[in-house]
Amino acid sequence: MKKVWSTLIMILLVLALVACASSNNGSGNNTSGSAGGNTSTETKTPEPNAASEQNETEKPTTVEYTDANGNTATIPVNPKNVVSLDNRTFETLEAWGIKLAAAPKNVIPATISYKNDDSIQNIGSHTEPNLEVIAAVDPELVIVGQRFARYYEDIKELVPNAAVINLDINVSAGDGTAGDNLVSGFKDITLLLGQIFDKNEEAEALVAEFDKAIADAKAAYNGTDAVISVIVSGGNIGYSAPHNGRVWGPLYDIFGWVSPLEIDNTSTDHQGDEISVEAIAQANPDWLMVLDRDAATSSAAESTPAKDVIENSPALKNTTAIKNGNIVYAPADTYTNESIQTYIEIFQSIAEALKK
Repeated sequence: MKKVWSTLIMILLVLALVACASSNNGSGNNTSGSAGGNTSTETKTPEPNAASEQNETEKPTTVEYTDANGNTATIPVNPKNVVSLDNRTFETLEAWGIKLAAAPKNVIPATISYKNDDSIQNIGSHTEPNLEVIAAVDPELVIVGQRFARYYEDIKELVPNAAVINLDINVSAGDGTAGDNLVSGFKDITLLLGQIFDKNEEAEALVAEFDKAIADAKAAYNGTDAVISVIVSGGNIGYSAPHNGRVWGPLYDIFGWVSPLEIDNTSTDHQGDEISVEAIAQANPDWLMVLDRDAATSSAAESTPAKDVIENSPALKNTTAIKNGNIVYAPADTYTNESIQTYIEIFQSIAEALKK
């Protein structure tokens, strides 16, 4: 009888211990859940790979763009068989590793690798282009601009299934807007190319560098020094009128440069371009901004460098600019490479020179 009672007591004790253990486990789970522990959080947070895949699927596959001709094109992101005819885009596309199917290699400077890339079909030059090459490469995107802008409609007819966009920037106005057009145009083009080729971060960094270069050059100018810009070609010094035209003209608007040879430049016919070197000397500029046209063309080997022409000019030798060494030379390839990178380099050179 004692054994029976002993056995029953042992059984009851075991059951009590099991029940107690079960109760404690349940209570622990409830406490963890109510406190917002790891288990609850993990079940609600997507896996990192899943989130990444979701972001990938949300990336746009096309870009809508209304170009300089007023036409809206739907451009595929990372298009195949790209053709670029705009010398403002070559250096940017090259820096981003964008492969071109065809380009006007005759007018691409040797500083850009596209010129000597045998895999790129040659369209020639803007004076004698072989537009049939564009059709032959079956492009998804054709970038038109600058000297090739006049062929826009012809190209659209040749490749009706391609997105053809005109990225030309109008810097012909003499009413003070050319500078704003140049700045906003470069920003828009760069950010657009970033969207098209999935290089948004690179594009934003380039625009930020562009803005800084402008700000530095603007801050370095004292607001009073007389500035004259010139283009050297064939050993001759030609006057580059302020406010409109390529390269130097819009910079008078951007930086507020004072020209001692201000002319009525409200039209687009580049009035004053024939001003003589003697007239430039008589105006006695504090600064000379110089573009070497020949350095970027096939005639470079046969031409006298702009530096030699300017600094050995008998007419200019007594000007303040020459005597003080106040001369800024644009990069040698500027005439055929008017990229945002080229302008950044020009602005940085101006800022550095004006600070001295």
